[in-house]
Amino acid sequence: MAKLFDQIPARRPDTPYLDRVSTPGDLRKLREEDLPQLVDELREFLLYCVGQTGGHFGAGLGVVELTVALHYVYDTPRDQLVWDVGHQTYPHKILTGRKEQMFSMRQAGGLSGFNKRSESDYDTFGVGHSSTSISAALGMALGIEAQDGDRRTAAIIGDGAMTAGMAFEALNHAAHTNADMLVVLNDNQMSISHSLGGLNTYFSRVWASKLYNSLREGGKTVLSKIPKGWEIARKTEEYMKGMVAPGTLFEELGWNYIGPIDGHDVLELVHTLRNMRDLKGPQLLHIITTKGKGFAPAEADPVGYHAINKIEAKPVAPTSADTGKKPKYQDVFGQWLCDMARQDSKLVGITPAMGEGSGMVEFARQFPRRYHDVAIAEQHAVTLAAGMACEGLKPVVAIYSTFLQRAYDQLIHDVALQNLDVLFAIDRAGLVGEDGATHAGSFDLSYLRCLPNMVVMAPSDEDQCRKMLYTGYAHGGPAAVRYPRGTGPGANIAKAMEALPIGRAKVCRKGRGVAVLSFGVLLDMAMAAGDRLNASVVDMRFVKPLDQQLIEHLATTHQLLVTLEDSSVAGGAGSGVNEYLASKGILVPVLNLGLPDRFLDHGKRDTLLANVGLSAEAIEARIAERMILLEGPKRQVSSSQV
Repeated sequence: MAKLFDQIPARRPDTPYLDRVSTPGDLRKLREEDLPQLVDELREFLLYCVGQTGGHFGAGLGVVELTVALHYVYDTPRDQLVWDVGHQTYPHKILTGRKEQMFSMRQAGGLSGFNKRSESDYDTFGVGHSSTSISAALGMALGIEAQDGDRRTAAIIGDGAMTAGMAFEALNHAAHTNADMLVVLNDNQMSISHSLGGLNTYFSRVWASKLYNSLREGGKTVLSKIPKGWEIARKTEEYMKGMVAPGTLFEELGWNYIGPIDGHDVLELVHTLRNMRDLKGPQLLHIITTKGKGFAPAEADPVGYHAINKIEAKPVAPTSADTGKKPKYQDVFGQWLCDMARQDSKLVGITPAMGEGSGMVEFARQFPRRYHDVAIAEQHAVTLAAGMACEGLKPVVAIYSTFLQRAYDQLIHDVALQNLDVLFAIDRAGLVGEDGATHAGSFDLSYLRCLPNMVVMAPSDEDQCRKMLYTGYAHGGPAAVRYPRGTGPGANIAKAMEALPIGRAKVCRKGRGVAVLSFGVLLDMAMAAGDRLNASVVDMRFVKPLDQQLIEHLATTHQLLVTLEDSSVAGGAGSGVNEYLASKGILVPVLNLGLPDRFLDHGKRDTLLANVGLSAEAIEARIAERMILLEGPKRQVSSSQV
C-alpha cells in the first residue's frame, strides 16, 4: 500500500491548462499543440481524485486522450457522446463541469460512478451494464434524422463489451438504416490484440481523409456503370484494407472501418476524428489503448486495478483482528466450487466475464478445462449451461444478480421450463453500496420466485451459503443461491458437504406477539429487534418453496407476522408469504419490510439500509408502531365496555 501511495499524488497537482477548462467549450478554446500537456494534467488529476475517494479508474486512465479528442472535435452537448459501461467516464466528468465534485464520487449525495442523465446534460444516456452504447447512439441518430437535425452522434465501446450479442445486433441494424454515426472501438488489448505501426497509422489517416472518401465514392459511381462494377469496387477496397487492418468483419456488416490507430496520441485522434465527424453513414474507428495508462501498477495488472479503495497516506499496521479476517461470500463460493469439483467430475463452472469478482480464480487454475468464461454474454452463459445439463454435466453459473436480469428469457425458457439441472450462484444480491442502482441486486427474489421448478435460497451467513450451494447442486433441477457482496457475520464454516431439507425454515428465537420471518442476511438485525421486543425470529432460508407449515403455525400463534428481506418488497419473499396466507384464507396482519419501490442511489450499504428503515433500530421501531396500531382498537373497546 505504501508503494501504491507513492505513485499517486498526495496533494492536488498543479494543472494550469486543466484549471482553464471547466466545460468542453473551454477545452475547444485551447490550441491543438496544448492538448498533450492537458492530457498529462488530466491523467494526474484523475489519479489524485481516485486516490482520495476510491473507485474505478483503470478504464478511465486508458481513455484520457480519447475523451479530450472527442470533446475537442465534437460540439458537445449539442453533439451526443454515448459511453458504454461507465467505468471509463471519469475523465469525461472532469471535463464537463464536475471537476471539483469528483471528490464526492460514489458517496451519498455525490457524483455517481457511472453516467447519469439527471446528473449532467453531457451524460446523454445512463449506463452501468455493458454493450448498450451502439443501440442508444443509433436511436439518437435516427431521432435526429427524423427531425432534420444536423447534430452528430458517437458511441464509445470497449473490446470486452463488443463480445455481447446486443452490440452486434445494433451494428447490423445501423448498417441497414445507413445512419450517420460513429462508433469508437476502444481496444485495450484485454480481449482483442492488434499490432500498431507506421503503416497502420498511415492507412488510417488515408481512409479517414476527405480525398480518399471522395475517390472511394467516385470510384463506385464509375464502376457502377460497368457489369459487376459494384462487386469489383467492394472487393478491391476489401482486399486493400484486409492486408493491413482487421476490419473485414465490420466492413461486411456495412461499416466504414478506420484503424487501428494509437489511442494515446491525442493529436492523431483529433486529426482522425475531425475527418470522420462529417462522413455519411456508419463509421467505425478502432483505437488501441492501455488500460491503466500512466499508472504502472494498473498497466501491469489491469484486472486487479480495475478499481481501488481510497488510498491512505500511511499504511495501517495489522491488528490482531486482521489476522482472523472473515472470508467474503465470493470466497466461500470459490472454495465450495473447488471442493465440489474434486468430488464430482461432472461439475463445470460458467461465468460471463465475472471470474475474478465471483471468486473463480482458483477453480480456473485447478480445473481449466472445466472453467468457461464466456465474456460479456449473459444470455449465452445461461443457455450454454442448459445445453451442458442436457448432456449430463452439472453446470454452476456464477453471475451477479444485476447481470442475471439480462438473461431472464433464457432463465425461463431454456432452464426452468425444461427443468434442467443448473445451479445459479448469484453474487452481489441486495444493495451493493457505492456502485449504486445500476449494480444493485434488488429484484432477484421477485423475478426468481415466480418461476416454476425453481428452488430459491437466501443464506443468512457463510456456513449456510456453503450448505445451500450443495443443496442446490444436489437438487437435480434448477436452483439459485443469492448472497450479498462482501463479508458476512463470521460464522464457522463446516467443510463437510451437507444438504439442507428443501423448504424448511429454522426457528432462531421463540417469543410472543410478533414473529419476524427473515429471508437472508438481515437475520442479525431481526435477532436484535427480536431480543428487544421479545418477538419470535425465524430464519426462513428458502424463498421457494416456503415453509408453509411453519407459516401457518406462526400465523395462528402470533398477533403480527413481519417479513424481512434485502430485496424489493414488490413481488419479493414477503409477497410470497402474503399470497400463501391469502390462498388459505388465513387472516393475520402482516408487515412487509424490504427495499422500497424506487431505485436507490449510491452510498455506504449500512447508510442506505438505514435510510430505507432496515437498520435494527428502524426495524424495531416499525414493528412497535404497527403493534400500537393493532392494539389501539382493542384498548378502545375495553374502555367502552367499562
